[in-house]
Amino acid sequence: MSTGQENILLQINDLSVTFRNGKQVTDAVKHVDLCVKKGETHALVGESGSGKSVTAMAMMRLLPESAHFPNGEILYKGQDVLNLPEKDMRKLRGDEIGMIFQEPLTSLNPLHTIEKQIGEVLKLHANIEGQDLSNRVKDLLDMVQLPRLKDRMKAYPHELSGGQRQRIMIAIALANKPDLLIADEPTTALDVTVQAQILDLLDDLQTELGMAMLMITHDLPVVQKYADHVSVMKHGNIVESNDTEKLFAAPKDDYTKRLINSIPSGSAPPRDAQSDHSRIIDAKNMKVYFPLKKNIFGKPLNFVKAVDDISFHLDQGETLGIVGESGSGKTTLGLSVLRLINSEGNIVFSGQDINAINKKKMRALREDMQIVFQDPFGSLSPRMSVGQIIAEGLLVHQPNLDKAARDEAVIAALKEVELDPDTRHRFPHEFSGGQRQRISIARALVLKPKLLVLDEPTSALDVSIQSQVIDLLRKLQQAHNLSYIFISHDLRVVRALSHRIIVMKNGQVVESGDAQNVFDNPQEEYTQKLLKAALY
Repeated sequence: MSTGQENILLQINDLSVTFRNGKQVTDAVKHVDLCVKKGETHALVGESGSGKSVTAMAMMRLLPESAHFPNGEILYKGQDVLNLPEKDMRKLRGDEIGMIFQEPLTSLNPLHTIEKQIGEVLKLHANIEGQDLSNRVKDLLDMVQLPRLKDRMKAYPHELSGGQRQRIMIAIALANKPDLLIADEPTTALDVTVQAQILDLLDDLQTELGMAMLMITHDLPVVQKYADHVSVMKHGNIVESNDTEKLFAAPKDDYTKRLINSIPSGSAPPRDAQSDHSRIIDAKNMKVYFPLKKNIFGKPLNFVKAVDDISFHLDQGETLGIVGESGSGKTTLGLSVLRLINSEGNIVFSGQDINAINKKKMRALREDMQIVFQDPFGSLSPRMSVGQIIAEGLLVHQPNLDKAARDEAVIAALKEVELDPDTRHRFPHEFSGGQRQRISIARALVLKPKLLVLDEPTSALDVSIQSQVIDLLRKLQQAHNLSYIFISHDLRVVRALSHRIIVMKNGQVVESGDAQNVFDNPQEEYTQKLLKAALY
């Protein structure tokens, strides 16, 4: 690849972006230099709030009116896009520069069919109409490997899976064969196998079309496999930029070193031989069927078998990892273990069959079994202070505690999750994503449970915050001999925490066993596919 000036497609020089809200000025991007060459994949990495997406939106001139550019230029093929008339900028977008956004469901119009949405960009930039337009849309569906959708071109976005919607976004972005594709976290919300398919597809299309790609992500294993060059952003600045191989082999900046060292690795720490290892859960023949269709008498005709005849056990102080793709039944299994969803079969928790007891007895047991949800912001009440949120369980399960004792318990729980107890009077929106997840863990811990069900607790977090939460969960398990059911599609995180593992597909267990054995020597083809897709 030539390194001459003629080989540079995009050149950003000394770019700064600020946002003004009244008298408040926020510096989002500070004196950034960035160069993307023809045909290369350049990754822009960093944690949430580092300025990655703002930089990408600035390239497309899609920032709100509150954005200002105190200095700098963005040269695309020698033209400064910041000074282009809007008419020329509209021609550039979707024609020469394509963009894939992070969340396809919010990016696609829910009122328009996929045919109309793919065709719109062709009408606008290529003046294609009628049968030619329909044929070109079909060609694009073939290109993004969705041939079956050619018979469903009148389908709407909500009728497609997450992976299909992301492929539609790719078809729209590549419809006019752009020279540059900006992919902003294109696989964050997708399963590991779908993620691998999308990234391989983008890699193949890039080679086929000869385009350059700017990939914005916080997923470093993805960067290591697919990118030619990496720029690392922190607090609006680019702190390091180098060829991918050189950067991962010998990172120079301390922040880059910290990011690379934060990639989840290793296996679960051994269980304390001196602790109680008694059986805490013994589940047999668990079934959760959801009726799909009923006859005129109200009798179900067919079902979704979310959990289909599953048996497992869990000991005190042990972590059971449950992995599988979306729709495999992982979360349904976790919720039914806590009897938050009704199920058939036997679930013996601490010697009691919880499917055979009444609600009053079940309520008394809930003190010993708690759950931490995937989205901490959605699971924390915005109207309650952190102290009130954590104390709420104490009010229900330990009503004899006075206010001072409750406050003392809240302070102890916050210290355990390594948060400042003085912050307990604040509200959830005043905390970062990682801090909110720690609050969710503190809310569960304050009752001193025996079992924690953790449902994708790290999937919405940056890699360095993920690492901190994993370390925290390990410490808490060793300190309190806690049992975890850890539900996730992130196999690196599962490996770092789990002693045993269950692999689920379509409501059934396809493989189970000691975590080390399953990861090192998977027996089933589906498990092998999952591990390969996780970039092991």
